[in-house]
Amino acid sequence: MTDPTPRTDLILRVVPMPSDVNAAGDIFGGYVLSQMDIAGGIVAGERAEGRVATVAIDAMKFIRPVRVGDILCIYGSVARVGTTSITVALEAWALRHGTRDRRKVTEGHFVFVALDAEGRKRRVDG
Repeated sequence: MTDPTPRTDLILRVVPMPSDVNAAGDIFGGYVLSQMDIAGGIVAGERAEGRVATVAIDAMKFIRPVRVGDILCIYGSVARVGTTSITVALEAWALRHGTRDRRKVTEGHFVFVALDAEGRKRRVDG
């Protein structure tokens, strides 16, 4: 049985490899976290219309393991825009290997800061 359908845009799809497993044989949580950070950076960079950097991860929750052979799909959207920061709500879903079964595996809020060409904080327009 699949979970409900994701409600935001698909940002990134990747296939974790056997080299990405932890000692328990599941995909390492750090791998999933890094893919979510990449996806969040795409969303925040588009909204900021330029360079961004991750400054915080809030409310991260690992729900289920990701397995070798799953397709990891990262969905996300802008949740909040501050003066210099952008918060992106992200969900990671696994399409289980060889099935149409889709499971939500991770969710979190990633906070990015907009940067100028010299790497200093800058205002987010609009």
